[in-house]
Amino acid sequence: MPKHPPEIDPAQPIPIYFQLKTLLLEDILGGRYDGDGRLPTEHELCERYRISRTPVTRALSELAEEGVVLRHRRRGTFVNPHWRRPPAGRPEVRIVVSEGPWGRMVKDAAAGRIRINLVTVPRPSLRQVLMHSVAEGQAPDLAILDSVWVSEFAAAGFLRPIEEIDGAWVRQEYESDFLPPLVHANRYGGRTYGVSAFADVAGLWYRRRELERVGAEPPATWNDLRRLGRALAQAGVKRPIVMPGGSQGAETTAYCLIAFLASNSAAVLDGDSVVLDSPATVEALRFLRSLVEDGSMPAEVVAYDWDRSTALLAEGHAAISFGGSYEAAGLAETLGVPLAELWKHVGFVPAPAGPRGTPSCAAGTMSYGIFSQASQPRVALDLLRLAVDPEALAAIARSTGRIPARRSAVRLADPGFPFLLQTEEMLERAVTRPATPSYARVSAQLQAMLEAVLTGRLKPGPAAGRTAEMIGAITGLPVVRPAERERPRARVAARR
Repeated sequence: MPKHPPEIDPAQPIPIYFQLKTLLLEDILGGRYDGDGRLPTEHELCERYRISRTPVTRALSELAEEGVVLRHRRRGTFVNPHWRRPPAGRPEVRIVVSEGPWGRMVKDAAAGRIRINLVTVPRPSLRQVLMHSVAEGQAPDLAILDSVWVSEFAAAGFLRPIEEIDGAWVRQEYESDFLPPLVHANRYGGRTYGVSAFADVAGLWYRRRELERVGAEPPATWNDLRRLGRALAQAGVKRPIVMPGGSQGAETTAYCLIAFLASNSAAVLDGDSVVLDSPATVEALRFLRSLVEDGSMPAEVVAYDWDRSTALLAEGHAAISFGGSYEAAGLAETLGVPLAELWKHVGFVPAPAGPRGTPSCAAGTMSYGIFSQASQPRVALDLLRLAVDPEALAAIARSTGRIPARRSAVRLADPGFPFLLQTEEMLERAVTRPATPSYARVSAQLQAMLEAVLTGRLKPGPAAGRTAEMIGAITGLPVVRPAERERPRARVAARR
């Protein structure tokens, strides 16, 4: 670094943060950070330029929003390798992933065969980074994204249909071997815009020891769950049942709620209409509120972060937790046991059946998508096909407990690993989250609805009606009321 950096002049009419932003951009373009790409810390920049932290924070935030830098919590700020195109004559597949197995998968697939430029961004920043990269004309060739973004990105023209690149692979391999709910989750307008490597389901985790303590089996119905909650409370368990119950739990709250609604045959959308405002939804919300009222579930769940409920379960402070199957590895680590032995301590089942339904779960998945701006779409798909090879997926499943998206990979993973076979069966029957370009805002409404009911701020009926209206306004879809759904049945009965 230079001993005498250019000075920032507070007397100039140009804002201090913008002066700093310009200086940093000049340094980046000049190759000053071409080593590991790491920029000075906020504290170091404050000292170097003798300015306060506020303009430093704003300058770095704007550079991050523009895709010039990537900010990693507790690691620092780094130049985004994708911000500048590679030199001519050096073709490569540009990839963006979040934390998890995704980066290792494509690295292993590319080894010695395909040149890649891989960027890993924090999961909470992933959507923003991808949106900004598209806006700047710097979209990656291949990226990992939550499957609920597929409709939004496809509708906006961000993603390229896989059929356009290799329709034969989609027909002959993808549609025949990948699990149907995941194939459905990655489609928009009848075309495939994403490919899943692994899947997860939202259901119910439970501690075997606590259920044995009260002589109970895993709950199969709502009545079983209510009785079990009361028995655990009487046995001295402080938090018999927990779940992410509000907006603090973000998408995990909506994910678990959708599974629970499905257990009573309730849904958010049905085709081209909003059907949330139904007796089945009201019953589901009323039941969850009753768990708070009778002491089976603490009211504090509305303030839980997404992983708080399963952490309480792992720590022995809760007996039953709504959550995702993807939390298996974290549970094993907290319990201090090998993943293969986790099932001796905990179990996982679908959400228990309500009076109108059957035991149910919701499917979730992260998907690889190929962007419309991709300069190497065919090579990107070749790389993706190598990454989701059944043997590669099975190897990761054995070490992480993740459910492979392919039936063939589940069989290869390990016949002695019953959790994979059990959750694959659950996935075959799972519901998926609403496929709409507006899903992020729909999810926020579902989170707010559950929080309002659990706190007692709204009764279940008004909460369901109000949320249905909001979702209708967000999506532009008509809201079908309970009475309107009954009219066709009444007319059929009259004709008979």
